[in-house]
Amino acid sequence: MEEARDGGRLRTGHALIAPGNRHMLVNRSGEELVVQIVDGPLVSRHRPSVDVLFRSVAISVGPKAVGVIMTGMGDDGAQGLCEMKEAGAATIAQDEASCIVFGMPKEAISRGAVNVVVPLEQIASAALNAQSALTR
Repeated sequence: MEEARDGGRLRTGHALIAPGNRHMLVNRSGEELVVQIVDGPLVSRHRPSVDVLFRSVAISVGPKAVGVIMTGMGDDGAQGLCEMKEAGAATIAQDEASCIVFGMPKEAISRGAVNVVVPLEQIASAALNAQSALTR
């Protein structure tokens, strides 16, 4: 896991964290997926915003993506996860019982953005299973 850098390539099995106070997007460059780090206005009262990231994934990756929304306050990510699901992506939310704050997953679930709701300890396997199903 590392902080994302503008122009960095996405790699399987590698987690990136958006830099503080900057939005992170995913764009397609030929066959590769590349990170774009941008300044911009607050979205859903946040920067970085999960909505910005998920929206870019919906556009760039579409049905080959898996989106996961986990514990957090507010509704950031709910709209972007809706867009990912509409683009054919598999979508997963953390369940209420394992969340510290159920705001973000609850909002995504209530908007119909989520295919599967699982406890924290099952998120990784659910994401891997969803990715495996997408590549068949």
